[in-house]
Amino acid sequence: MREGRGTLSDPARLLISCDDRTGIVAAVTGFLTARGANIITLDQYSTDASGGRFFMRVSFVGGGDPDELEEVFGASVGERFEMSWRLHRSGVVKRVALMVSKYDHCLFDLLWRWRRGELPMEVVCVVSNHEDFRVDVESFGLPFHVIPVEKGKKPEAESALVDLVGGQVDLVVLARYMQILSGDLIERLAAPIINIHHSFLPAFAGAAPYQRARERGVKLIGATAHYVTEVLDDGPIIEQDVLRVDHRATAEELERVGRDVERVALARAVRSHLHDLVLVDGTRTIVFPG
Repeated sequence: MREGRGTLSDPARLLISCDDRTGIVAAVTGFLTARGANIITLDQYSTDASGGRFFMRVSFVGGGDPDELEEVFGASVGERFEMSWRLHRSGVVKRVALMVSKYDHCLFDLLWRWRRGELPMEVVCVVSNHEDFRVDVESFGLPFHVIPVEKGKKPEAESALVDLVGGQVDLVVLARYMQILSGDLIERLAAPIINIHHSFLPAFAGAAPYQRARERGVKLIGATAHYVTEVLDDGPIIEQDVLRVDHRATAEELERVGRDVERVALARAVRSHLHDLVLVDGTRTIVFPG
């Protein structure tokens, strides 16, 4: 499955998952070598030494025409090992839509990192269900769209969102967008969706996690960035982080600490996705270093 063609000089990333068996690494590296490609990095992981699932990320330069390389790889190595795989040229920047409600810390952290060149993405637009951040977002030179979610009219709001970004972006980031997405919307957006949850999942899923965390006397405050599925706060986890707190912290102080953790966890997750470091394995992820 191709995400983008790029040019012959762009480094490429090949991501592979399949049932583990002998000869996969040799077949992939041999194929690339025969095509004149120079392998820069290679990471691999198997869930079990016998009968597990195999995951691999190869970064390389060269290899000839991207279209021809994909076609030949799929017809030979890909089919032979019954692989799920994708090839992405690093010169093809992913198109991203950011979504936010009334908490701005994650949104503006992402925009700041994007403007500094830390996150290689094309921000197509920012979407909100409130007007609050229009002036700030537009100061970045970005379109800001408001799609209100009125009581009893959520299907209409979701249809408007699909009309705006459905099939037009490679990634949707929920930067504290405080609306539950329906399964129909997730399917129609036709792109991976990353959410930041203000809790160290699976603990304190759902609403008011800081208040519930204080009631339980937690000593660590965490945040979790994960892919969105139909089940609330249950998608494959990409990144988590924590900071230590003590019994004196109020719910408000826990929330303040949590905002710092949320920013970092979400930025790391988005970066990993943009650099093609993440492979999904059922309910979990394989995240290679990079």
